[in-house]
This record gives sequence, C-alpha cells and structure tokens, in this order.
Amino acid sequence: MKLSDFDFELPEALIATRPARPRSSSRLLVAEGAALGAPLVDAQVFELCRWLKAGDRLVLNDTRVIPARLFGARHRTGEAGATSAQMEVTLLSPTAAGTWTALVKPLRKIRDGEEITFDAGLKATLLSRADGQAELQFNLEGDAFEAALNEAGAMPLPPYIAAKRAADDQDKEDYQTIFARQTGAVAAPTASLHFDKALLATLADAGITFTHVTLHVGAGTFLPVKVEDVTTHKMHAEWGEVTEQAAAEIAATKAAGGRVIPVGTTALRLIESAARDTGQIAPWQGETDIFIYPGFKFNVADGLMTNFHLPKSTLMMLVSALMGHERVMEIYDHALSDEYRFFSYGDSSLLLP
Repeated sequence: MKLSDFDFELPEALIATRPARPRSSSRLLVAEGAALGAPLVDAQVFELCRWLKAGDRLVLNDTRVIPARLFGARHRTGEAGATSAQMEVTLLSPTAAGTWTALVKPLRKIRDGEEITFDAGLKATLLSRADGQAELQFNLEGDAFEAALNEAGAMPLPPYIAAKRAADDQDKEDYQTIFARQTGAVAAPTASLHFDKALLATLADAGITFTHVTLHVGAGTFLPVKVEDVTTHKMHAEWGEVTEQAAAEIAATKAAGGRVIPVGTTALRLIESAARDTGQIAPWQGETDIFIYPGFKFNVADGLMTNFHLPKSTLMMLVSALMGHERVMEIYDHALSDEYRFFSYGDSSLLLP
C-alpha cells in the first residue's frame, strides 16, 4: 500500500468552515455493502433511523474539547529595560505531574523559568523544552484553571479551518458535542457534532441504544503521513477508556445480534483497542496508538458514522480497511461530484459493510 493510493483532489470550496444548522440537518451519504456498485443514498443526518433498527447500538465519544489555544505575553526586565514578546500557546496534553505539554510560538523568545501571562489571571511558567514542545506549569488548577481557560482560551480549530478564519465564541458551542463530559481533548470527535437532542430522542424512541466511551483526541490527529509505505507509519498515542458498563453494554448488543456502530473514527479506534488482545470487547484504559489500515480484522464495529477525511490521511486508510479501498474511492467520487462538505464542520457518511 502506497500513500498515493489514498490521495484525491479536493476543491477548496468543499472545505466547511461553519457547521450546518441545526446540527442534524447535515447531509448524510449512506453506503450499504462493501462491493463496488452497491447502493449509495443521499440523505440527511436526521434520517438515521431509516438505516438503524431496534437493538442497534451507537457508541459515542464523550470527550470534552478544551479551549486550548491561548494568546499571551512574556515580559522581561534586563539591562536594556523592560521588553515583551507576544506568545501563542496551544495545549497538547496534561501530564501525570499536573503540568501540560504545549506548542509555544515563538519558543526561541522565551527562556526556561520565564512566565507567560494570559487573560483571566492565568499564567504559565516554562519548565523545559524538547523536540519542539514545551512543558508548562500553570498558576491555577482544578475548577479555577478550567474557568480561566474557558474565559481566556479559544477553540483549537483544525489547521484547514484556522487557515481560513480565526476561532470565535461561536466555535465554543459548535466545536463541542452535546454529550461532552470528560475534559481533555484538543480536537473534537467531529462525527458526533451532527447530533442534537431531537435526534437522540428520535433514535431512542426507535429502540436504538447508546454507549459512551472516552478518547481524548490529541493534536496528533492532524499530523500528516510522511512515509510512502503506509504500513511503516507510526501513529500518535491518545488516552482513552472503555468502562465496565460500556464493555458490558456493547457485549450484550453483540450477543443479541444487534449492530455496534461507533460514531466517529475515535470511538471506533478505542473499542477496537479494547478488543485487540482477546478479540472480545473488555474494559480498557490507557493510551492507544492503534493504526487501522486495509487488512485489519474488526472485532467489534459493524459499521461507522464518520465525516469525510483529508487525502492521504490515516483516517482514509481506516475507512478503506472497513469498506475496501476501491469502494471508498467510489464513495468519495460521489461525495465530490455531489459537492458534500468535507472535514470537521462538514457532512457525514454512514458506512455499513
């Protein structure tokens, strides 16, 4: 498998910079069957019940995105007097020691031990740096830290949106799922952004059940694949948890003959990580760097709801593993010709192999 096998031409105009309103009005491309020429249906997300049935289970990632992008200043007093430098900080992940790894720009303009001051009384001391990343210690913790971050921070929009416009207050609502609970992601599980309360109620009334799992999506999700032989690519690691209750619910659905359909590639990667050792879903917690590409054996997922992904990305490889490479390219050809909106704020697909 070559990286070029997962490439396609995407017109700039099809990259969505704002979501559909209401959320569930987004378009939905339904692909039933992995065979070439199998039906493709153009629909909308609020019509999901046409393809789901009583006894099916949707697996939802309940991670909560933090407003991880901060703008502040480093102040310094020396022999030449007082100087300042504007600093941009993007939080990446918390550490076990209570500090944060982060990207700091420009890193060359701050020394270890110096402080960056932000709005809302938030301050961070640069402890160390390695491989282009910094370790920061904040002056607040717990609820006080979260409150200050919510006031001072901006949503860390994906690079392909940030290149077109700056994040604003509307993104704090738009770039968060309605069932977000567990704080820790720096990117949204974007397939879940299509769900609103009305859709969840409609699905529940139809006998479709829900299980919540947590995978804190990291900035590594946007890293490009740089090797031509995709099997040699090293995946970034992300922290996740499948609780005992979640594992039991999923196992019960499988045993009863219902389908388990993760909403988003993050939920899929997590439940397949939890089943990797035995082939059966089990409670699981830790960091996963699972890389799913054609040839992968799925133990849990019977389908997938997912947005349309970047060319030459690991997520293109994941959907190709589920549906087959040629089938995925057929699906994407249809999405492109029918002008579906792509990426995080774009439209969605329901893949049922």
